[in-house]
Amino acid sequence: MQIQQLSVFVENKPGRLAEITEALAEAGVDIRAISVADTSDFGILRVIVDKPKQAVETLKSHGMTVSLTNVIAVGFDDRPGCFASAVRLLADKGFDMEYMYAFISRDKGRAYVIIRVSQGEKAAETLKANGFFILEQSDLDAM
Repeated sequence: MQIQQLSVFVENKPGRLAEITEALAEAGVDIRAISVADTSDFGILRVIVDKPKQAVETLKSHGMTVSLTNVIAVGFDDRPGCFASAVRLLADKGFDMEYMYAFISRDKGRAYVIIRVSQGEKAAETLKANGFFILEQSDLDAM
């Protein structure tokens, strides 16, 4: 029930993000979500794509440092309080959240969040058992 996220080490210099996204575009890889955590010298680019293994091969062939990480893509009804109830559920069950970021979708009435959480598979099962929609890697192909 988890999906794969690319984590790319990025030097903090002009044009580096353009090089990464252009390499993915040339390989026919579609970006679904993206987040950057940075310092003054480098950053970690987190990316959800439709073809993660192909993206890793592409970026490595361009000399980039990249790895795959399992994360959860959680879908919520797009209304106040729904996200809060999911976060509360995870907290009450003892899951530690490392980070999260938004995921844009064409699915009207639904909002998505990418969450990196301890015991990811168990956390995804807990959310699903409580009525939350969990995206599978195959769902990304249809988006």
